Amino acid sequence: MASIGGIGIVTNLTQDDKVVAAVEQAIRDFGGIDIVVSNAGIFTAGAYLENMEESNWDKSIAVNLTSHQKLLKYTIPFLKNGVDEPAIVIVGSRNVNAPGAGAASYSCAKAGVTQLCRVAALELAPFQVRCNIIHPDAVFDTKLWTPENLKRSAERYGMTVEEYKTRNLMKTEIKSKDVGRMVAAMASPLFGKTTGAQIPVDGGNDRVI
Repeated sequence: MASIGGIGIVTNLTQDDKVVAAVEQAIRDFGGIDIVVSNAGIFTAGAYLENMEESNWDKSIAVNLTSHQKLLKYTIPFLKNGVDEPAIVIVGSRNVNAPGAGAASYSCAKAGVTQLCRVAALELAPFQVRCNIIHPDAVFDTKLWTPENLKRSAERYGMTVEEYKTRNLMKTEIKSKDVGRMVAAMASPLFGKTTGAQIPVDGGNDRVI
């Protein structure tokens, strides 16, 4: 982070005091907040509803939904005072519009954070603060995915790894840089007149379109 003039802070976004401390450090170091990108997320172990451990559900809701609510709560006062087209971009998931069996805790949390974005857009529009959400799918070029995990998932669908990585209408691989570019675009003046929008970054999905 230092190489790009940034500051990396390892913190627990499910704890109010940790979120407040991180926000306060950002204010001290940079003088204010104009853009918030809320991208906390985990995928808890897949489980059907009747067999799901409560800890599975609770952890997913805490990280995939409540952490976003906490970050918005403590950054909104500074965004309202922003002077450079303040914007919030939340990272959701394709599962919002195309959920999968065995992924209730993840899908429901991501649906909740989408609704959170819509409410924030309504509340913050009078202050010229935009809030939009993107829905990526199948982003495999991060450390969250090991070659072994990717191979196992591909085999479950009867596909090769390359087929699995491009299982969308455009037959293209979605990479983390594609998600980053969309986040940057939505935080920029390019989307300066857009709020409450849900934008897919998934190569096209026939269950969504």
